[in-house]
Amino acid sequence: MSTASSRPVRLGPRSVAALVLVSFVGVIAIGWPLLADADSAVTDHAADAPWLFAALLPLLIAVVVATIADCGMDAKAVAMLGVLAAVGAALRPLGAGTAGLEPMFFLMVLSGRALGPGFGFVLGAVTMFASALLTGGVGPWMPTQMLAMGWFTMGAGLLPGPSRLRGRSELLMLSVYGFLAAFAYGTVTNLYGWVTVGGGESAASSGDGGIFFLPGAPLHENLVRFLAFVIATSLGWDLGRAVLTVVLTLTIGGTLLRALRRATRRANFEAQVTFGAPEKPSPGEAPHRTYVTYEPE
Repeated sequence: MSTASSRPVRLGPRSVAALVLVSFVGVIAIGWPLLADADSAVTDHAADAPWLFAALLPLLIAVVVATIADCGMDAKAVAMLGVLAAVGAALRPLGAGTAGLEPMFFLMVLSGRALGPGFGFVLGAVTMFASALLTGGVGPWMPTQMLAMGWFTMGAGLLPGPSRLRGRSELLMLSVYGFLAAFAYGTVTNLYGWVTVGGGESAASSGDGGIFFLPGAPLHENLVRFLAFVIATSLGWDLGRAVLTVVLTLTIGGTLLRALRRATRRANFEAQVTFGAPEKPSPGEAPHRTYVTYEPE
């Protein structure tokens, strides 16, 4: 059985449309500070934006989950989702307080690679939600983290298929992706803190927000401010996360990747159960048994 056919969630037209919609809304919700004018209604209500984002994004993710479930996410896929999300949530607190070392990112890369982009997006969002509950990190920033982790895991599933790359070459590709995506994740989640941590009305009135968001400033100026903010606040954390992801992928990634693919093949997510009608026994013969067979779609 091929890897593509054994994935628990296959992207159909509706799931693709839902993912595109969620991603589009997420990009707008996260990137609005770079495009809003100083006197726009969005800037006037900047303090409300995180809460609106927090109320809207879970609803959109629920639409994605329902659409993907409509494409064939059965009980076995839900069970695997729960197990991987629980493991990822348990891994996050192990190193999150030490130089940004978060081993859950390594698990997300391999899970997205083995199980596909649809499953990867749901797994990333659910894992981040579960880890927030576990660590007490629930807040208006959580939807941004959920969406960023969904993109992170989905991206691993969109890399070139395993028929083209195998063994060490595949692990090298996943290592490079994990390294770059770890910085991308940090950059996306930093947009929330960049707007809400500093600057504010005093920065806007003085015309100098330092490294913080300055409403109404030209795009290139705010980009320079944001780059300085990232370097000053999170570059070290992102580097630790990226390096750990690479090290774990190259050392134990092959073993875990094979285990995930073997579990997916044995689960046979797309199999359909059919019941064979028993034949009428001849006189004097014992009744025939009814056999249950599993036939892939």
